[in-house]
Amino acid sequence: MGLAQHFSAYGNWRSAVSARLQQLGDWLQANDLADTQGALRLQQLLERLREEKLIVAFVAEFSRGKSELINAIFFGDYGHRILPSSAGRTTMCTTELLHEAGQPPAIRLLPIETRSRNASVTEYKRFPEEWRVVELDTSSAQAMNAALLQVGERKRVTPELAERLGFAIDETAAEGLRPDAQGLVEIPCWRHAVINFPHPLLEQGLVILDTPGLNAIGAEPELTLSQLPNAHAILFVLAADTGVTQSELAVWRDHVNGARSRQKGRVVVLNKIDGLWDGIRSETEIGAEIARQVADTAGILDLDAAHVFPVSAQKGLLARISHDEALLAKSRLPALERALTAELIPAKQEIVRGNTESEAADLIAGTRALLEARLGGIVEQLGELSALREKNQSVIEYMMLKVKSEKEEFEKGLQRYYAVRSVFTQLTNNLYAHLGLDALREETRRTRDAMLEAHFSRRLGEAMKRFFQQMRVNLEKSAGKIAEITKMLEAMYEHFSSEYGLKVVAPAAFSLLRYEKELNRLELGFDGHFNTLLNMVTHAKRDLTQRFFDTTALQVRRTFEQANRDVDRWLRAAMSPLETQVREHQLQLKRRLESVKRIRQAADTLEDRVRELTQMQAALEGQLAELKEVAARLRDTLHAETPQAAAAAA
Repeated sequence: MGLAQHFSAYGNWRSAVSARLQQLGDWLQANDLADTQGALRLQQLLERLREEKLIVAFVAEFSRGKSELINAIFFGDYGHRILPSSAGRTTMCTTELLHEAGQPPAIRLLPIETRSRNASVTEYKRFPEEWRVVELDTSSAQAMNAALLQVGERKRVTPELAERLGFAIDETAAEGLRPDAQGLVEIPCWRHAVINFPHPLLEQGLVILDTPGLNAIGAEPELTLSQLPNAHAILFVLAADTGVTQSELAVWRDHVNGARSRQKGRVVVLNKIDGLWDGIRSETEIGAEIARQVADTAGILDLDAAHVFPVSAQKGLLARISHDEALLAKSRLPALERALTAELIPAKQEIVRGNTESEAADLIAGTRALLEARLGGIVEQLGELSALREKNQSVIEYMMLKVKSEKEEFEKGLQRYYAVRSVFTQLTNNLYAHLGLDALREETRRTRDAMLEAHFSRRLGEAMKRFFQQMRVNLEKSAGKIAEITKMLEAMYEHFSSEYGLKVVAPAAFSLLRYEKELNRLELGFDGHFNTLLNMVTHAKRDLTQRFFDTTALQVRRTFEQANRDVDRWLRAAMSPLETQVREHQLQLKRRLESVKRIRQAADTLEDRVRELTQMQAALEGQLAELKEVAARLRDTLHAETPQAAAAAA
């Protein structure tokens, strides 16, 4: 089973988990147990599962066979090439292959001229009118190829314009584009391409990122600061006949592996090994030559040789199209696919499983606590009513006074609850004063103004350093407020649990560590690119630095937006169980009081009420059993053994 089939199995697993979560939601709704907050959390969980993406990026110099490798791995069963693949430069801009539900098949192309404005590709995605749209006829291979060829369109411009758009110019062609006889340079027509294609793998959440040649990588900040670091796997494609060039080594260190503390998800592909199949040397000699190339490549890149895979993408694609198993084995493509399968999909599945299980477990635990509280109230009432049998009126009066006293005492305790809620609201407002986006926007504005006024590289660097320092201070202050809120919640939960016997457990503490680490990663990424820009002898240096800052600031904003969303969910989830239990306890006290009142009014009501409570007890016990079964089905589906897990175990 190839990577495509394994990813399909992963997509089916995700769909099965979604179905189980939907069953849980339906069951909660049918049993009147779905409060607003719980329903919202479940809906958000389902949406995250539906929108879950698995991003695989391909990075290489021109003519290394990137596009052919994508065709061979993901689209070999399609019967023809999806991406254009020919000699020379075919991928001229960053290209995303994905599926957007509800949108017709099409290619969206962002003009290269948009680089002159300080706006990221992500921002431009909000404005469809800025893109050129090319319809994609998926019923015709020829029509698809013709449309996709437009991604690689080029044009000739003056060196001055090319520099303004972020391209380096070099008369020797060693470090940039070289002007031709007319004094012009060739640049891509498009800055970014998005191909919406209804392929089964893409429909299940796969996103393929095909990058331009190495010389273009540094000119697009979003690619180096966001898209590549956030990819779940990066395939760095080299040519078996050339090995690792100096420019490829620099990109490996700076953009592919430099921002990572681990090599997981980073794979090197030595492509075009079919060039060694000369018909003269024996298979043993060819194998030895390939092994030497693998060892040399691993040594240069400081990488475990097990992460270097020699393949022939062209022969692998041909074998897939012609169903030639012998040629497929000779292409060594299955070994690369097995490695990606064993490393990429299980790691992603484990993350999805952990997040889903944690959220669902909280929801199920809250529901179970509510049912158990109701059951406890019923059992207590039954005990009281059973004791009232054959008792005189004075005992009934005593019971009524007792319940009244408990109700009044609880309502007095609620005053403390409301006071704590007021403090909770105040602490929450203080938290958002540091973590909120208003403070971030103001600091971003100050930094941008400082950079515009800076005339020297040192002042540019100081402005950025202050920006990250302030963001770190904001996170530290936010962490302090979260600690205060956590301490207050623990005390409040402990009080209501010990004083009134409510079955509530204080919520787990919330950590900002992941956002601090992301801020550190962004700062390291910017510092690395900033130092590179200092070495550029070009009047466009400050403009390019400004563009890198705008991209970095956008990534910081996304980090804080995610932190705000996660904190908001945590705050809501932290209060929800106690609020539910308080309401339930009030309701139970009210019911007990009404029950004793009715018994005082009519003796025969006692037996009716006992029968009614007995039926309610049986119904609640049945609901708890059903909840346990629903939770077990969800757990079994989450931990179901998928094909790649079975293969790894074997």
